[in-house]
Amino acid sequence: IYGARTSMTIGIVIQLIALAVGVPLGGMAGYLGGKVDFVILRLIEVLTAFPGLLFAILILSLWGGGFWKVVLALSVTGWIGYARLVRGQVLSLREKEYVEAARSLGATQGSIVARHLIPNVLSPLLVAISFGIPGAIFGEAGLSFLGIGINDPIASWGKMVGISIAYAR
Repeated sequence: IYGARTSMTIGIVIQLIALAVGVPLGGMAGYLGGKVDFVILRLIEVLTAFPGLLFAILILSLWGGGFWKVVLALSVTGWIGYARLVRGQVLSLREKEYVEAARSLGATQGSIVARHLIPNVLSPLLVAISFGIPGAIFGEAGLSFLGIGINDPIASWGKMVGISIAYAR
């Protein structure tokens, strides 16, 4: 149970960071389009070319383990899915009649995104978060199982499984 506290905290913190980065970038890319969309999509494509867990292993092997380093290593690529999801939703929603009505009434781009588009993207985002938390927990557990994740004396599920595997033989 003590290891669950660490693993759950890491899963939730990683998702909050991923949301804080991915939602604004995806919203800007989808709504503004053009060069902004091009630059953000190229960044997403470059980061998608590397497997996220392998990238996290590289970061942790260079910097060492620890709670916040694991969070950083898994957050580097964790925001990509949210940015792609929000971009796709905003691309389809920005052409709706209520967005054109708000634009014709003189609403700023920021208020259109914040008041009309993002609230309509929340339901797919909640589903993505519900899948993202276990994914982040598995990522942390895998890194800790390999011995490059959470350091002692903090307990985590992956580290506990890695230690107990010696007794299974």
